Amino acid sequence: MFLTAITQSSSTTGSHAETESNPMPKTLFGYEVVDFLGEGAGSRIFAAAHPTSKQIYALKYVVPKTEKDLRFVEQLEAEYEVGRQVTHNGLRRSLEMKVSRSLFRKVTEAGLVMELFDGMSMERRLPPTVPALVEVFIKTADALGALHALGYVHCDLKPNNILVDVARNVKVIDLGQACKAGIAKSRIQGTPDYISPEQVKLLPVTVQTDVFNLGATMYWALCGQKLPTLFNIKKGENSFLVDTAITTPRDCNPQVPEQLSNLVMECVRTNPTRRPADMVEMSRRLEIILHVMRKQQAASNGSSGGRRAMQRA
Repeated sequence: MFLTAITQSSSTTGSHAETESNPMPKTLFGYEVVDFLGEGAGSRIFAAAHPTSKQIYALKYVVPKTEKDLRFVEQLEAEYEVGRQVTHNGLRRSLEMKVSRSLFRKVTEAGLVMELFDGMSMERRLPPTVPALVEVFIKTADALGALHALGYVHCDLKPNNILVDVARNVKVIDLGQACKAGIAKSRIQGTPDYISPEQVKLLPVTVQTDVFNLGATMYWALCGQKLPTLFNIKKGENSFLVDTAITTPRDCNPQVPEQLSNLVMECVRTNPTRRPADMVEMSRRLEIILHVMRKQQAASNGSSGGRRAMQRA
């Protein structure tokens, strides 16, 4: 059957979340619902078959119950607008937006049809080694770079929004908070443990905002603990973070190379202009780090093999 972790923008996965009071629908907008994948803020996600082709897609479904819930419909519309433009394999495409309205034009339900990806989020399953993690980081940076080339910033990158399959292919998902670069949002949007200082302060977001979010994600993956962010420290007019007071990944985990640790700490600098310039730079530097790690591992394996041969002689 379908992996319940396929659409990991959700906080609860698996059919156990379906109850008698909230059963899985048989059809939605003409699509046959075949499996429940998960749920998140204001939405449920299903695997659903196209009415004619029978191709299986992910369908994110929202039923607004209050005026406040309409923001979830707006996020769905935003995700569709951005997702329908993407072509990079590392970004999840949006295919169709469905909206039902009452006689008074009030939205009663909305659905977003997206490509289905057979992978699991980094939050659920981490790659087993540091080089494997770096490989995922590179593919994530490449996907974000493609999004930036379209003029958009993701604004909510985190481990739960990076899906990885068994072949270590990567899919960046959940474009509902993405917006044009240079936009200053009217309310704080993002995930507290990965949010950048400029997002908390409602300043314009840039590609360096995604650099911070990626850096915070890398920090969590390498350290096994979450980065302190401006959102999570004691709030007040004079709240600030001291970059040098944050424990480095290498201090948390001796297996992290110095070069990689330094890059992560550059990514999460408070001042956006002091972070790496863009995802092109991120990919390039991560590729160099991965090359060095693999070269060192090969040398280590060769040395071990030589010692074993001498012992046998």
